[in-house]
Amino acid sequence: MSEPYVTFPDVEQLVVDLLKDRSELAGVVVDVAPPAGFDGSQRAVLVSRMGGAWAEDPRLDNPLVDLEVYGPSKAAAHTVSLVARSLMLQLRGVRHGGATVVDVVEEDGPRWLPDYRHASANRYVSTTRLVVRPA
Repeated sequence: MSEPYVTFPDVEQLVVDLLKDRSELAGVVVDVAPPAGFDGSQRAVLVSRMGGAWAEDPRLDNPLVDLEVYGPSKAAAHTVSLVARSLMLQLRGVRHGGATVVDVVEEDGPRWLPDYRHASANRYVSTTRLVVRPA
């Protein structure tokens, strides 16, 4: 007997949707891609699924999600990264589009990582593992 077909959610969009309208990130772009004209100095949180895999339970996904956080200065980028970090850790138990975030595990907290594509960039990157139960 085959396993039932499972439609896993777009985890990048799930995280964007759950973070972009938070008052703590007012004035910060939250998206999967940088906005037009982005030079690395704007306040932004860019969300990317960086891997992760289906778990033993056929109804759980374990995506690794990177947040690239930018700001006009190193201090500003660091502050935004700490806010984004806190909000990610609050996703446990949240339902969105029928999917439920079952667990949240920080794999690597915010770390300074220069962005060589943008000369004026101030960037912190963090990795969080989510455990997501699809609808």
